[in-house]
Amino acid sequence: MELSKIATEQRNDKTMHIDQLPTLEMIKLINEEDKKVAFAVEKEAVHIAEAVDLIAEKLQAGGRLIYMGCGTSGRLGILDAAECPPTYSADPEQVIGLIAGGTDAVFKAVEGAEDDKELGEKDLKQIRLSARDVVVGIAASGRTPYVIGGMEYAKKIGCKVVGLTCCAESDIDALADIGIAPMPGPEVVTGSTRMKSGTAEKMVLNMLSTGAMIKLGKVYGNLMVDVRPSNEKLVNRCVSIVKSATGKPEKEVVAALEQCGYQPKTAIVMILSGVDVKNAKKALDEAGGHVSGAIHTEMT
Repeated sequence: MELSKIATEQRNDKTMHIDQLPTLEMIKLINEEDKKVAFAVEKEAVHIAEAVDLIAEKLQAGGRLIYMGCGTSGRLGILDAAECPPTYSADPEQVIGLIAGGTDAVFKAVEGAEDDKELGEKDLKQIRLSARDVVVGIAASGRTPYVIGGMEYAKKIGCKVVGLTCCAESDIDALADIGIAPMPGPEVVTGSTRMKSGTAEKMVLNMLSTGAMIKLGKVYGNLMVDVRPSNEKLVNRCVSIVKSATGKPEKEVVAALEQCGYQPKTAIVMILSGVDVKNAKKALDEAGGHVSGAIHTEMT
C-alpha cells in the first residue's frame, strides 16, 4: 500500500492550525482526538476476543505469546510482555516482546532495522519459534517489512499469527489469521503514530494479555491472585487481595500467606476451603489454576 493512501499518514483537518493555538486549547484538542481511540478499539471487539481465545489456548498448551514490532509498536509489545511476570507470575519466557534492532532500539531508533524482512525471521528463529506459539505482529501502518518477514516465517512453520495495525486491509491484516485494525483516524501531528495509533495498540495489547491471563485462572473475581510479591508494595497488595477475597482479618490472612510463600491463590483456597497448603495446591492443580474451581472442588 502506498504511503499516501495509509490512514495513519493523512492530515487531520481538525488540527491544521494547532501550532497557532494557546496551550490550553492545544491540549483540549489533543484530548478530543484521543477520545476517538476507545471507540475505534470497540469496533474491533470481535476480532480481539478471537485473538484472546487463541492466545489462551496456546499458552495453556505450553506455547508462548510473541509480540514483534518496530519503534513505538515494538516498545509497546515489550512493555506488555514485561508486565506479565510481576502481575500474573507468568514465566518470563511465556510472553516475549521483540523489537527491530534489538535492545538498543528500545531507547534509541536503529536506522533501517524496520525495513529488514530477513531480520524479522532471524529474530524469531533466535528464540526458537515453534508451531505451539502465537505471534502478534504490531505495526500502525500495516506494512512494516520487519513484521511482515516475521509473520511470513511464522506461518511457514505452522504458527498462528495475529496482526495489530491501525490500517484496515493492509498487508499485515491480509497476512494474519486474525486481523485487529482499530482506526482512530489521522494523527494530531501528521504521521506521529506514537499518539492515537500507539494508544489504540496499547489498549488492544492490554486486552490480549489480560484476557488471556484471566482465562488461565490468573484472576479471581477481579483480583490479580497470581501476583508475584517482588517488592514491598506487592507484598502489601497480596495481603489486601486475600483480605478482599476472604473477608478475613489481616492476622489470619498474613498467617496463611506466610505458610504458602505469599501465593495469594493458595492462601485464598486454604482460608475459604479450610485446608492446608498441600491440599490447596492440589485443588488448584485439579482446577487448572482457577480459584473458583478449586474452592468448589474442596467444598464438594
